[in-house]
Amino acid sequence: MSPASLPVDVRPSQPLADLTSWKVGGTAEYLALPRSVDQLASMVQWAVAMGLTVHPIGAGSNLLISDEGVQGLSLCLRRLQGVRFEPTTGMIEAYSGEHLPTLARKAARAGLHGLEWLAGIPGTIGGAVAMNAGCQGSCLAERLVDVELLDPSTGKCWRLRGQDMAFGYRHSLLQDMAAAQAPWIVVSARLRTSPGHAPQNLLEIIKANLSQRNRTQPCNLPSGGSVFRNPLPLKAGRLIEVLGLKGERRGHAEISTVHANFIVNRGRALAQHIQALIHLVQDSVMREKGITLQTEIKHLGRFAQSSPGPLG
Repeated sequence: MSPASLPVDVRPSQPLADLTSWKVGGTAEYLALPRSVDQLASMVQWAVAMGLTVHPIGAGSNLLISDEGVQGLSLCLRRLQGVRFEPTTGMIEAYSGEHLPTLARKAARAGLHGLEWLAGIPGTIGGAVAMNAGCQGSCLAERLVDVELLDPSTGKCWRLRGQDMAFGYRHSLLQDMAAAQAPWIVVSARLRTSPGHAPQNLLEIIKANLSQRNRTQPCNLPSGGSVFRNPLPLKAGRLIEVLGLKGERRGHAEISTVHANFIVNRGRALAQHIQALIHLVQDSVMREKGITLQTEIKHLGRFAQSSPGPLG
């Protein structure tokens, strides 16, 4: 397809590594970064008409993209931002690309309590809804009123109530649709908070939360966040640590020496290096503990199905 026939702001053969927090991954067949809901709808309808698979991407903070790249339309939503507050009721509506730490601070400055924990998650509200993001004993399902979704098959937006999202631990209805050619796409979400709090107190809570995160997580190197779901009531990081896997490397990828449930990029890691460490951990935990560790991160593109051997 010639560039002249593409919709505005849809670009062919674009690198994706810089759109992920791991800084790895190949090239998108097509990449779009919509700035408005109208742009989003037109881009998605074009992709559907062309028979292309649509891959929504938020901040790329829990995403591993294949070195071979991604076919179809990679739809990066990080520019679709904006927040509306109702200070008297505590209701917040945030667009899909709104960065979670930014949202937490905006809510705190407005005296709205309940989202301080979001400051420690380097993602977007769209991704947080899709995976029911959580930390520090809280999760998004507890705050979600409803979500505005775009149906690619019709180009129309509609709302789904929080109780209809089939939320579970790091799971929502949207994950069940992830393999569809054109999955529903989060446009915005409405969250319930508690109004009337002192902004300075809320900002101090955020500061303390971030300080704790910086002490316990490898924030100085590119990573994809927590790699594995906790096999409750156990902690994935502790299981990995007791097996002596901290510091294991494949290429420039390393199981963090700070927190074992993180894999960091020490410079020039490839997705296959990270995937090799994921297989190493899963195989080791199954062999030694009889526990199947499921990944919290999402994979995009083609990966080897079997455990690869050591990589240099």
